[in-house]
Amino acid sequence: MDILTIGIAGGTGSGKTTITKKIISEFGSDVSVIHHDSYYKAHNELSYEERCRLNYDHPDSFDTPLLLKHLRALKSGRAIEAPVYDYTVHNRSKETELIKPARVLIVEGILIYAEPELCRELDIKLFVDTDADVRILRRIVRDVKKRGRTLDSVIEQYLTTVKPMHEEFVEPSKRRADIIIPEGGRNTVALEMVLERIRGYLGRR
Repeated sequence: MDILTIGIAGGTGSGKTTITKKIISEFGSDVSVIHHDSYYKAHNELSYEERCRLNYDHPDSFDTPLLLKHLRALKSGRAIEAPVYDYTVHNRSKETELIKPARVLIVEGILIYAEPELCRELDIKLFVDTDADVRILRRIVRDVKKRGRTLDSVIEQYLTTVKPMHEEFVEPSKRRADIIIPEGGRNTVALEMVLERIRGYLGRR
């Protein structure tokens, strides 16, 4: 199977998921998605309190070798059982998610361009560039409403790890991007250019 691989990176709350959803809504079953967040390392050896103190915004917090293995399997036409991460307990769950190969494969995550080997597997690399104030507000809403976090814990995590790691790893990694999209899914011009590129690849023009 001939597969087009697209990376979608950007800081927390930048709009990566919005763009991913718009691509899926346009092309449906022709698209499969791998989320980098699913590949956080398991820490069964640590207590919940110890897991809460880990830095989840450093490249070393991810099981990137497993992600690469799964990405290459999908590119060769084989389905995978991707891990599922449980944010409420800061650990990988016992469940897995079946992901089947498709003609368009999206790899989405904050730190995917911090890994040169992963970059080499991607045909198109998009970086969603959104103002920091907008991103932190979106993160607060998401983590408090959907992940059961307290406001204080979200702010503390942002100041101690998210912001410093963004400045050290995420922001510099956008130099590896092919296209930088300001304002994420609200940038309809850039989004339409991406969709048109995929239409051309799929022969849907």
